Amino acid sequence: MNPSARVQAAIDLVDAILNAARGQGASADTLARNFFRDRRYMGSGDRRAVRDLAYRAVRRFGEIPDNGRAAMAGLAREDAALAVLFDGSGYGPAPLGDAEPVATGGVIPGWIESRLPGLFDAAEKHALLDRAALDLRFDPQRTDRTALSAQWPEIEFSDALPRAARLPNGTAVEDSALWQQGAIDVQDWGSQAIVAACDVPDATLVIDLCAGAGGKTLALSAMLPEARIIASDTSRDRLAAMEPRRRRAGPDSIETLLLDPRREWEKLEAFAGQADVVLVDAPCSGSGTWRRNPETRWRLTPERLDRLVAEQARLIEIAMRLVRPGGTLVYAVCSLLPDEGARQVARALYGQPGWHISLEHMNIGRLLGLDGELADAGDPAPQSAGILLTPHHDGTDGFFFTRAMRSC
Repeated sequence: MNPSARVQAAIDLVDAILNAARGQGASADTLARNFFRDRRYMGSGDRRAVRDLAYRAVRRFGEIPDNGRAAMAGLAREDAALAVLFDGSGYGPAPLGDAEPVATGGVIPGWIESRLPGLFDAAEKHALLDRAALDLRFDPQRTDRTALSAQWPEIEFSDALPRAARLPNGTAVEDSALWQQGAIDVQDWGSQAIVAACDVPDATLVIDLCAGAGGKTLALSAMLPEARIIASDTSRDRLAAMEPRRRRAGPDSIETLLLDPRREWEKLEAFAGQADVVLVDAPCSGSGTWRRNPETRWRLTPERLDRLVAEQARLIEIAMRLVRPGGTLVYAVCSLLPDEGARQVARALYGQPGWHISLEHMNIGRLLGLDGELADAGDPAPQSAGILLTPHHDGTDGFFFTRAMRSC
């Protein structure tokens, strides 16, 4: 393909992503796989160039563009080398006209930007759309830092998370014996920090209320091998996606529990007041994972956010009923919006009789006050709602999480 034809192909791919975003359709990654599967004439270099250009346009504009051409035209306004490829030659795009729609604006939709905490300066905002790192969680019973460094000399380790490692993007970890033997798994450091907040060494019953595909469930099982782990979710497909990872990781004490949507308590009531730890990794806007799924900010609306906030509050209420006296509730969202994080805690947990926020032993991220702004790092107790992790400050996906204790 010539360079102009690659630009037109990227426009076509962005159109598919835009249409799916407007209709809550398939993810951009799924669409890209299908797009290239249907165009087998493209060589590997063409596919890589088209995908990179399309995702560059998706990442660049927070407000949803009129169409793929408008998005690419917006990039062309900032890139003279790209602009000259709008020449109408071969299979390339027609020349740009003065009156046609052109995408403009920043990387974050205006209505979302207005709800971000005040700490989000330009560096924080742009880091939300940077490429995510390749993070690993390793099992110290099967490997160690020395063995990992011998396999990958460029590997980095976390000072705060004893099982966390990081490799350059593109490292073929799945080809390694360590992967195939279940000694390592791919997991963002932010997710590992949330699991670390669940560390109750003498726990006998742990409930992962929204287990999904089981990344945190498996990390919980590795951290608390003597505990009974209940992995519950309302999606059979998500729970089934955990099984290949479980087989690779080896024997565990995980039990899956399929719940009925909006009727979760019918199956969870048997555990009322018994759980040492309940993790609520709640459905959310996903604003902390735009690095991985940049098109999701085009899917979010104020109405959808309101529905998510209501669902989070409902799940917290269920979780509180499961925790035993003296037990721990960990609430987490891969979101940077205070409505889903600090303010959610202020509404649902903070000040509840018999409950208190306990963050004293967490040594990662920044403390947020109940208003969603930075709290006094020297005083994590009485007014801190939880911990915020961001791509720019922490090198992780964006997460808010908190740990609440129920009085004995």
